[in-house]
Amino acid sequence: MTFVMLASMMVLFMLAVPVAISIGLSSAIGIAFFTHFPMKLLAQQAFTALDKFPLAAIPFFILAGNIMGTGGISSRLVAFAQSLVGGMRGGLASTCVLTCMFFAAVSGSSIATTFAIGSILIPAMVKSGYPKPFAAALQATSAELGVIIPPSIPMILYGVSANVSIGELFVSGIGPGILIAFALILGTYVWCRLRGYGDAGNEDRLGVVVAFRRSLLALMMPIIILGGIYGGIFTPTEASIVAVFYALVVSMAIYRDIDWRSLLRILHQTAISSSIIMLIIAMAGIFSFMITRAGVPAAIGTWLTGTFHSGWSFLLAVNAVLFIIGMFIDAGASIIVLAPILAPVANQFGIDPVHFGLVMVVNLALGMITPPFGVNLFAACAVAKVPLERVARPLCIYILIIIACLMVITYVPEVSLFFRDIIYR
Repeated sequence: MTFVMLASMMVLFMLAVPVAISIGLSSAIGIAFFTHFPMKLLAQQAFTALDKFPLAAIPFFILAGNIMGTGGISSRLVAFAQSLVGGMRGGLASTCVLTCMFFAAVSGSSIATTFAIGSILIPAMVKSGYPKPFAAALQATSAELGVIIPPSIPMILYGVSANVSIGELFVSGIGPGILIAFALILGTYVWCRLRGYGDAGNEDRLGVVVAFRRSLLALMMPIIILGGIYGGIFTPTEASIVAVFYALVVSMAIYRDIDWRSLLRILHQTAISSSIIMLIIAMAGIFSFMITRAGVPAAIGTWLTGTFHSGWSFLLAVNAVLFIIGMFIDAGASIIVLAPILAPVANQFGIDPVHFGLVMVVNLALGMITPPFGVNLFAACAVAKVPLERVARPLCIYILIIIACLMVITYVPEVSLFFRDIIYR
C-alpha cells in the first residue's frame, strides 16, 4: 500500500497536479484499494488534521504580513536597512538581505517577503548596476529568512506535528536566522568586491536616526509579538491576532497607506493563501494517518536506529534526504508528513526536538530556492523578469552559503538553543 501511495503521489507531482490534490488522491487510492474503510474517512481525517488550535495562527500571521507589506511598511524597512549597510561595497544588495530579515519578523512567509521586498529592491539594484540574475538570486535566497526568523508558519506546522512548544521554536529561530543573514551579507560583500558591483549602493541614503524614526512602528511589531509570547502575556496563536490588530492600526490609522478597498483585496489574497495551506495540511493529515496505520513510521524508526549508530550520522542522512525532498515537495507538506516520523527517532539519538525542528525548517527552506519546486526562485524571477536559467550561476553561490550555515546549525546546537535556554530554562 505504502509503495503505491508514494508512487502515485510522485506521478501526480510530475504531472504538475497541485500538491494538496496529489497527496489527497494518493491517500484515496490507499483507502479504496488496500483497506475496508469507507471513503468518508477522508473527510474525517481531514477535519482531525485541521482541528488544532495553534493552526489558527497561520491565517492571522499571513494577514498581518500582507497588511504590513501593502501598507508602506516594507519601504520604511528598506530605508532603515539601507541607512545601516548602504555605505559599504554592495550596500544595496546587503540592504536586501537585512530588509528581508526585518520583514521576516513581520510576515512569517517567504513568498510575502519575496514580493514585498523584491518589488522595491530588485528594480533598485538593477538601476544601480547589479545584473538582474544576481538581484533575483539574492532576493530569492534572502526571502527564505521568512520561514526561519520568527514568527514562522513552518515552525507552527512542526510544533503541531511533533508536539513541540511553538514558543520555544520561535525563540530558537533567532540564532539561525541571524547566522544566515550575516553569512549572506558577508558572501554578498565578497562577491560584489570580486565582480565590481555596488558602486552606487550609498546613493540617496537617509541618516540612521531619521530612518529609524520613520520605521520605528514597523520595528516595534516583532518586539511586541515576541515579547508578549515570551513574557507570558499571550500564546503564539493569540499573538497572531495582536499582530493583525497592530498592523491595521499602523497601516490604516497612522501611516494611512491602506484604505478600505485595499483592505478588501488584502483579505481576499489572505483567504486564498490560507486556504491553500490549510488544504495541504488536511490532505497531509489523511496521508499521515494511512502511512501510520501501515506501520511506516515504526519501520523507518527501526531502520534508522539500526543503520545509524550516532546522532552525527543520523543528522547527516536527514539533511541529505530533506534537501532532495525539498526540491520536489512544499515545505509545509513535508513537515506535516515527515515530522511525526523523524522527530521520535531524533529523540532516541538524544537530539533536542526543538533543535531538530530548526534543522528541518532550515533544510526544507533550501527547497524554496532550488528547482523544480523553488517557489521563492520563481517569484523572484517573475519580479525581475529574468529567465530561470540565467539565475543559476549566482544562485549556486548562495545555495552553498546556506548549506554551510545549515551544517553549523546542525552540528552546533547552541546556535539554535542559546536564546531558548536563556528564556525557558
